[in-house]
Amino acid sequence: MNGIEKNFTSIQQMADQYLNQKSDFSADTSEKVSFEEVLRHTQQAKAAVASDRVGALKFSKHAAMRLADRKISLSSEQSRRLETGVKRAGEKGINDSLVLLDSLAFIVNVPNKTVVTAMEQSEAEKNIFTNIDGAVII
Repeated sequence: MNGIEKNFTSIQQMADQYLNQKSDFSADTSEKVSFEEVLRHTQQAKAAVASDRVGALKFSKHAAMRLADRKISLSSEQSRRLETGVKRAGEKGINDSLVLLDSLAFIVNVPNKTVVTAMEQSEAEKNIFTNIDGAVII
């Protein structure tokens, strides 16, 4: 190669350079961190967050819209009590439960831990709830 310098870097060289850059991930900034270590750390952090919320309720799109439309927001204490009510319903073998909490009514699919709909008790048409197989009053 008469006078032509090889200025090309292989994909492997670039990957090694990128993956082994210094980052804030490591306490010792002179230590290089591999992609595998970053991935493992991230997965462990996600698992820790998920384990903190085991049993946490989900809100269906419909329920979330109902809460927003009615300007209903749950305090952390109310959320904890609602989760407790759903847990108690599950212990009794209830599949679809009415959970009455303060002045709020929730229909919850217990096996999926999903709030299907939510309303203030005063809004419940004639206070009739259908398609449930149990109720929990908290």
